[in-house]
Amino acid sequence: MKYIIREITEKDNKEIENIIRSCLIEFGGDHEGTAWTDPNLGRFSKIYNTPENKYWVAEDTSGKLLGGVGIGKIAKLPEVCELQKMYCLPTARGTGVSHKLIETALNHAKKYYKECYLETLENMIAAQKFYEKYGFKRLEKPLIKTEHFACDVCYIKKL
Repeated sequence: MKYIIREITEKDNKEIENIIRSCLIEFGGDHEGTAWTDPNLGRFSKIYNTPENKYWVAEDTSGKLLGGVGIGKIAKLPEVCELQKMYCLPTARGTGVSHKLIETALNHAKKYYKECYLETLENMIAAQKFYEKYGFKRLEKPLIKTEHFACDVCYIKKL
């Protein structure tokens, strides 16, 4: 599969929101306490527009988005960022797209942060194995309290 990784633009907002929502439905995460109710879901090009906060999308040769990933700062923990809203369409899974997205995000995060945190759902087993492959260590409890209270698995990685 041929694709490019690039920073999100305003024209991508709705399409990436649709990808995230379809993935959340797939894993039963279409409820409060997940990205499902995040008020910023359709505003990524505005939210992720500082040097420390970025969102990347994977786009195929026809211009269709395959997935995305973000790095966002955690207000109370200036040396820790959060890997945010990493979702890929089922057709893009197993193609290397996810690897390129996370590598892009982590390489960027190293410039600004010492650690990277993430939250996910217990039933996203493949995602957990994927994160562990990249050196994320599972935590006993959340590092901080976030609006994603339904995310019941947390990880941290030294950058």
